[in-house]
Amino acid sequence: MSDAVPIRAVSEPCLLGESPMWHPEEGLLYWCDIDAHALYRLDPLSGASRRWDLPCEVSACAPLLGGGLLLAMRDGLWRFDVHSARRFRIAPAPYDSSRQRFNDGKCDPQGRFWIGSIDEPRRPEAALYRWDGRELTRQAGGITTSNGLAWSPDGRTLYWSDTRAHTIYAFDFDPAAGSLSSQRVFCRFEPRQAMQPLSAYGGRRGHGQRGLLLGGHVRRPAAPAALPDRAGAGRHQVAGALPDDALLWRQRPAQHLPDLGAARTSG
Repeated sequence: MSDAVPIRAVSEPCLLGESPMWHPEEGLLYWCDIDAHALYRLDPLSGASRRWDLPCEVSACAPLLGGGLLLAMRDGLWRFDVHSARRFRIAPAPYDSSRQRFNDGKCDPQGRFWIGSIDEPRRPEAALYRWDGRELTRQAGGITTSNGLAWSPDGRTLYWSDTRAHTIYAFDFDPAAGSLSSQRVFCRFEPRQAMQPLSAYGGRRGHGQRGLLLGGHVRRPAAPAALPDRAGAGRHQVAGALPDDALLWRQRPAQHLPDLGAARTSG
């Protein structure tokens, strides 16, 4: 991992920043603030930004064919029109929304949307779901906090993290069918290491390595058991990244944030 100096692109703090998404057609960066019930957008060329306040927690977004965004929210999957700020339900939440919500989500290389859930009572009842444009189906389960979805460079391995269990799993991934098999442990960390896998991204420079976002550090493992390369994030907690070390998503400790209670109003 290089020693490049990070440049702050966004100065507005988040209560719980999640799921940065670069929109390739628009050339814009979107991200979510789960606890503030807000979606953000940044134009990196002009520096202009916009915020949409939403009725409940939003944890992930993705571009949709035909325009608009897919939003993963506590109350289900929605098509969101950024011009009118209206949302249209695509699929209801597949869980009891009084104790679970969606968390990290990403598209696979074929365009299907994968989204995990978090069980707020901290029971191993969270799951991983797939939206294929027709239906939302459960693909894996038995964890507490779904995080860190990433695909290998050849698109045949899916990585999936359970933050609460300090564990990253790997699956064989069938690109044509969008199905999973052969679940196994890719990495596991002892709780005393104070490292929780929050997110991940697949390597794209030919070496096939991945970045693991662990508490306050970004690490790239040379092998599942070894974590030699590390970039510190100071007192921040790293919560996401884009490929090729392009962008890190850092969360400030809550006690250093201003009161953003007004951000919970719906739009």
